Amino acid sequence: MSPTRRTTRRPWARRRLPGAAALALLVASGTACSNQAIDQWSRGGMPEGVTKQADIVQTLWNGSWIAALATGVVVWGLILWACIFHRKKKNSPDQLPPQVRYNLPIEILYTVVPVIMVAVFFYFTARDETEITRITKAAPVKVAVEGYQWSWRFTTEYQGQKAVVAGVPVDLSKQSPENPQGPQLVLPVNTQVQFDLHSPDVIHSFWVPAFLFKQDVFPGNVHNHFQITTLNKTGVFVGRCAELCGTDHSKMLFSVKLVPQAEFDQYIKSQAGSAQ
Repeated sequence: MSPTRRTTRRPWARRRLPGAAALALLVASGTACSNQAIDQWSRGGMPEGVTKQADIVQTLWNGSWIAALATGVVVWGLILWACIFHRKKKNSPDQLPPQVRYNLPIEILYTVVPVIMVAVFFYFTARDETEITRITKAAPVKVAVEGYQWSWRFTTEYQGQKAVVAGVPVDLSKQSPENPQGPQLVLPVNTQVQFDLHSPDVIHSFWVPAFLFKQDVFPGNVHNHFQITTLNKTGVFVGRCAELCGTDHSKMLFSVKLVPQAEFDQYIKSQAGSAQ
């Protein structure tokens, strides 16, 4: 007599548990990605800003897109209206429709309206640019930025002490968001910072995408100044030269590390030397 083979069936819940867990993980991942996508769309594709000036740039950017889309809707609507209601009919005679030439009111309209639109854009751009580049009271933290072929030197002065960081062209094969290469500029959050930009050779451009704006770095006796009113988020943010400046332009990378005030104080004290 052959032995009886017993087969055990896993309970329904145990069989479905791995699938349910995978589905839950997929839904959670999709929700996170969806939230990130919505957040990115709300900024018009711009990175998340970390300065007060970035808020100004973001508002100008969003307003420009709204105005451009509104203009596009009107133009597209007129094009579709003309295509639908003024197309050639099936049984219409093979001849040109009535031609409209030298319509002075229409010509004035499509000349004056674009001029007004450009003037409005110019006003808001000039207003915001003036605010972004405004130099107010003396900032407690001052940074001398020297861009040279093909790296950066940062001299940070704070309360009579200074920290100097200089770099060389980076190895692009080692560059990653988690491990940014090049010299690192350390700054405190919630503190006003003034930048003094200069170059000993050619024109460069100091660009930290998270600042949402960039500043040119000029050679000669020209020094470009600007202030960051408030750095409002800790973290490490990549920067680069945004002006084609020679053979190793792409290797002219750096990073900005924003830290709490106490950590910044320790960093400055750990650097030898005082401001001269």
